[in-house]
Amino acid sequence: MTCFQKTGSLLALVILLPCAHLAAAGEPVKFQERADSVEVIIGGKDFTTYYFGPKSPKPYMAPLHSAQGTVVTRGFPMRTDIPGERHDHPHHRGLFFAHGDINGVDFWGEGTANKAAQTANGVYYPTAGELPTGRTVFVKLDQVNAHGKSGTLKAEFKLVGPGGKAIGGETQQYTFSGDASFRIIDCVFTLTADQGVPLKMADTKEGTFAIRVVNGLTQPNLKMVNSDGKVGVDAIWGKRANWVDYSGDVDGESLGIAIFDNPANLKHPTYWHARDYGLFAVNPFGEHDFYHDPKRDGSVTIAKGESLTFRYRVVIHHGDATDAQIGAAYNAYVAEK
Repeated sequence: MTCFQKTGSLLALVILLPCAHLAAAGEPVKFQERADSVEVIIGGKDFTTYYFGPKSPKPYMAPLHSAQGTVVTRGFPMRTDIPGERHDHPHHRGLFFAHGDINGVDFWGEGTANKAAQTANGVYYPTAGELPTGRTVFVKLDQVNAHGKSGTLKAEFKLVGPGGKAIGGETQQYTFSGDASFRIIDCVFTLTADQGVPLKMADTKEGTFAIRVVNGLTQPNLKMVNSDGKVGVDAIWGKRANWVDYSGDVDGESLGIAIFDNPANLKHPTYWHARDYGLFAVNPFGEHDFYHDPKRDGSVTIAKGESLTFRYRVVIHHGDATDAQIGAAYNAYVAEK
């Protein structure tokens, strides 16, 4: 188990774009605020909507689009009318941040986890299903600021247990940018033990920063590759890497999604809870599953009054990882000061 107490060593990174041509050719970002959501528009096209209202147990973004407008995330459970979509794991809502065991409360799952809802392509992928579920409850928007070729959203939440009592706090910050070929989301998540008790991020594979991708980015047509050049789910799931990329053909467009792990993050390079049925997730905590070792403990405890921050970049691109030069884009991300 790791005990984390200080945040001063985490570097505050300036949000830039991954390639020089992006900075020159970036498209304008605009926001449209609603009562329980914010729409994100890049270059005059819908990119995504950030939902944070009480209808969902946790905030999420959906749908995400490529620069050409192709939807890259699954519509379920928000929509049930899309032909051919898989309806497994209803807690996988677009893009989201949540963990399956914080102080014994499940913020990843939603309701009772039954076998039918956890079976994808004939394979059973069990979630814990044993813990009481919590809610990530919206407090306020701290920032909704579109400034030319980028825009930033920042929101505050409380982690609320099944009895209605908050056990900690969370902030989510997203900075959006893009051009004719790319869509970029820079993500900053901060968990704070601000309710008079430590926060234990327990060792479970059910977490933590995730995207549920559209069917075109699942087997058998999915190409999964990581920063070490490993290909396929068996070589990537539970392994450590700087980045992972999913690519394939979606509605006639060759495209992909990459997630970058920031070098300032705890346990960098991170572990990946990356499945070829559609779940694409970063999880720095689930070591006993990833190593198939029940004695291993990947949990992290945030001391009372302290915080823990994670930073990631999401890149939605044309072509596969080679076409989009994802390795070079990651190196440029790391070099940003």
